[in-house]
Amino acid sequence: MERENSTVVTEFILAGLTQSQDVQLLVFTLVLIFYLIILPGNFLIILTIRSDPSLTAPLYFFLGNLAFLDASYSFIVAPRMLVDFLSEKKVISYTGCITQLFFLHFLGGGEMLLLIVMAFDRYIAICRPLHYSTVMNPRACYALLLAQWLGGFVHSIIQVAFILRLPFCGPNRLDNFFCDVPQVIKLACTDTFVVELLMVFNSGLLTLLCFLGLLASYAVILCRVHGSSSEGKSKALSTCTTHVIIILLMFGPAIFIYTRPFTALSADKVVSFFHTVIFPLMNPVIYTLRNQEVKASMRKILSQYMVC
Repeated sequence: MERENSTVVTEFILAGLTQSQDVQLLVFTLVLIFYLIILPGNFLIILTIRSDPSLTAPLYFFLGNLAFLDASYSFIVAPRMLVDFLSEKKVISYTGCITQLFFLHFLGGGEMLLLIVMAFDRYIAICRPLHYSTVMNPRACYALLLAQWLGGFVHSIIQVAFILRLPFCGPNRLDNFFCDVPQVIKLACTDTFVVELLMVFNSGLLTLLCFLGLLASYAVILCRVHGSSSEGKSKALSTCTTHVIIILLMFGPAIFIYTRPFTALSADKVVSFFHTVIFPLMNPVIYTLRNQEVKASMRKILSQYMVC
C-alpha cells in the first residue's frame, strides 16, 4: 500500500513542555538568554581553534568538531520550541516531524561516536605516547571524522526507515515539545512491538554499550595517569575528567529515554529538555573552561577584535 493511502495524518500537534503560561514564559526567557549567550560561545570555540596555529593537535581538531556538532544540534529543537511558546496551537507537519527526528539522531549519534573517537585519541596520547604522532596523523583524524558522520547517518536512517513504514491514521497528538521516536511510534495505527524492540536495540542498547565502553576506557586511562609521575599528569587528569563529565551529561539522559520500553514517565519531558536544549550548548563550554590553552587563545582573539 502506498504511503499516501495508509498515512492519513499530515501533521502532529505538540503538547509542549508545560501547560502553565507562567512556567512557559519563565522557560522561554531563560532559554532565550541561555541560547543567545552560550551559542555564540560555541562558534567562538570553532573560530579560536581554526585561527590559532598553536591549536593544531588532534584533541583540538576533535573539540572544534564537537562544538560544531553541538551548535548544529541546538538548532534542531530549541528555535522551534521558543516559537511554540508564543503560539496557541503547536503544530508540526508530518514531513517536518520526520526531518526533525532524522537530524536529531543523525547529529546525536554522530556526537556519541565522536566522544568515542576522542577517548581513543586520549588513550593513544597517554598510554602509547611514542606512537601518538604516527597513529593520530591528519589522514587518520579525517578518516575517523568521516566514520563518525557516516555512523550517525546510518544510525538515523534506520530509525527513519522504520517509522516511514508505519501507518498514521490518528490520533496525532505528541506528548512532547518535539518529535522523537518513542512518542511518534506510539501514534501508529498498528502493532508496534517489533518496531519498538528494534528501536530499543538501535538506540538504547547501542547507547548503553558505548557508555559502558567509554567509562571502562577512561577508567584505564585514569589509572595509567594516576600511576605516572610525568609533568603532564595534572593536565591529563583534567582533560580526562572533563571528558567523563561530558559523557555522563550526554549518555545519562539518552540511556534514560531510549533503553527502556516506550512508556511515558513524568520525568521524560524534563530529561528531554536538558538533553536536547541545555546540554548540547554546555558541552564545549565545559571543555573550554577546563582547557588553559583554548582559554588563552580565546582571550587573544577577543582582545584583537576589541582593539579593531
